[in-house]
Amino acid sequence: MLLSFRFANHRSFRDEQQLNLTPVYRSGDEPEQAVRVAGVFGANASGKSNCLHALLFMRQFVLFSDREVEPGLGIKREPFRLTPDSLAAPSHYVVDLTLNGVRHTYGYVLDDERVLEEWLYHYPKNRRRRVFERTGDAYRWGEESNRGMASERVAEVTAPAALFLSTVARFGHGHAEGAGAEPLHDVYRWFRNIHSRSRLGPRLPGGVGPAWPEGEVSQRTVIELLRAADVGIVDVVTVTTTVTDEQPVVLRPSDLETGDAPLVRAVRNSPSHRQRRLKFAHRGPSGEVLFELTEESTGTQQLLGLATEAATILSDGGTMCVDEIDASLHPLLTAKLIGLFQSTTSNPHASQLLFTSHDAALLGTMDTEEILRRDEIWFTEKDAKGVSTLYPLTDFKPRKEGENRQRRYLNGNYGAVPNLSTYLFEQALVARGQVNGEPTG
Repeated sequence: MLLSFRFANHRSFRDEQQLNLTPVYRSGDEPEQAVRVAGVFGANASGKSNCLHALLFMRQFVLFSDREVEPGLGIKREPFRLTPDSLAAPSHYVVDLTLNGVRHTYGYVLDDERVLEEWLYHYPKNRRRRVFERTGDAYRWGEESNRGMASERVAEVTAPAALFLSTVARFGHGHAEGAGAEPLHDVYRWFRNIHSRSRLGPRLPGGVGPAWPEGEVSQRTVIELLRAADVGIVDVVTVTTTVTDEQPVVLRPSDLETGDAPLVRAVRNSPSHRQRRLKFAHRGPSGEVLFELTEESTGTQQLLGLATEAATILSDGGTMCVDEIDASLHPLLTAKLIGLFQSTTSNPHASQLLFTSHDAALLGTMDTEEILRRDEIWFTEKDAKGVSTLYPLTDFKPRKEGENRQRRYLNGNYGAVPNLSTYLFEQALVARGQVNGEPTG
């Protein structure tokens, strides 16, 4: 699980920020080390998406830095661009994780040219142990890293603009064995199990649809979300067909019985393969009718993709990041999805959901129960200099008589709302009327 994420000098965030998922309100005999859901709220262009983007940038660089960075071309990072000092300053990213019951801290610092620092610590028996520390091309190893693990050989082939962790993952089976390799591979697998989804995802191609979950429980979860969405779908049916690809083959005269035959085209069948398609049952006056995916609305397709991914993550474990979740789901559906991640029954692997939203309804209640706890709510705000800040609702003391968080947020008590100017709106309308020759009085 993700305990916290710290980052600095990324897009609209100039200074260091921390998304701290440690529970503030603990309950039960064995409270969890991290909350399972975190929602980030704020005005347009306040930095909500940039906060998730920083984590996804960190993931991308961990997974592909050893392959995507070309020598001499530098690193494609996105620092704060509104001041010259920030453009030249390094960016840094750090995650605190609990993996298999053990805390891990991994991070790195980079500029436009290379990785300046990189480190990994873990805490077996609550004592900090160094796995490795890197400053430029110099490495320091922990005791465990030197037992049965050729760390130096992996470091030698790590490019200046690549991460050691990425290189270990590529050559890990042959060069990274022993006790010191386990934290490295565990952290890498955690990054690999981060899934992201944007509201502007593409339409699902060819009617085939997303990868349908294998487990019956996951399949029922998707179907229940579709039914709850009231989009008319009552069931999902998988249809398997045999597909044979036809490939054109040019036959020359020498290939034919008559030597003077013209060039012709024939068709050669390639080996057939099985293809699984999803069809969607709608109930009508005469019974159920199956529809193709391409016949469903774009919103339903987006909902299906989100529901399928969520069901898989709940079943297998991982972290799900959704930007502007309210653009894909109705507030009641979002509340249901949040509840699935919050529940230990539907979320046995403690998977996490991180999302951004404009929907103030998620700050309220449903069936008299809070949709989000106070320590699951975060805000972003941008100042007059274009600098974004990330802060939690727990920075504000709750009112003793009870708080209507939705109303207080819309009233601006927590900040993170747009500063709307009625005067500027009116001036824009006047200017528009003048251009079009419309009367303004």
